[in-house]
Amino acid sequence: MKKTVFLMQASLIAAIYAAITIALAPISYGQIQVRVAEALTILPAFTPAAIPGLFVGCIVANLYGGGGIIDVVFGSLATLMAAYLSYKMPKKWLVPLPPVVVNGIIVGYILNYLYGLPLLITMGWVAAGQIIACYGFGYPLMKVLEKYEDRIFNGT
Repeated sequence: MKKTVFLMQASLIAAIYAAITIALAPISYGQIQVRVAEALTILPAFTPAAIPGLFVGCIVANLYGGGGIIDVVFGSLATLMAAYLSYKMPKKWLVPLPPVVVNGIIVGYILNYLYGLPLLITMGWVAAGQIIACYGFGYPLMKVLEKYEDRIFNGT
C-alpha cells in the first residue's frame, strides 16, 4: 500500500506542477520568470514522493517550454537537486531556499548558454522569480498544509 500511495502522490504532484507551469507559460519561462508551480517545491517537507514528482513535472513542463534538450535535462536535474535539498532542510523556513539558490544558478546559466543573456543578471532575475514563487507562494502554502498534514499526506 505504501508504494501505491508514494506513486500516487508523486504522479499527482508531477501533473499539478506541469499543468500550472504550462497554463501560466507566459510567466513560467525566460530570463524574467515567476514559475508559480515552484511553490510546490515545499512539498518535500511533507512527503519524499514530492522529489520524483517535482522532477517529472519539471521534465514535462520543460518539454513544453521550448528550451530544448539542454533545458529539459539540466533544468529538470536542477529541480531534482533542489527538491532533495528541500527534503533535507532542518528548519521549515529553510525549505524554500534550495530551489531559489539551485535554480537561480543553474537555470540562469542555462539561459545564458542558450540565449546569450548576461550571466549574473540572469541568475539574479531567476533567483528573484524563485523567491516570489517559493517564499511568496510556497511558504504560505506550507503553513496551510501543516494544519492538514496528517490527513493529506498520511492518509488519515
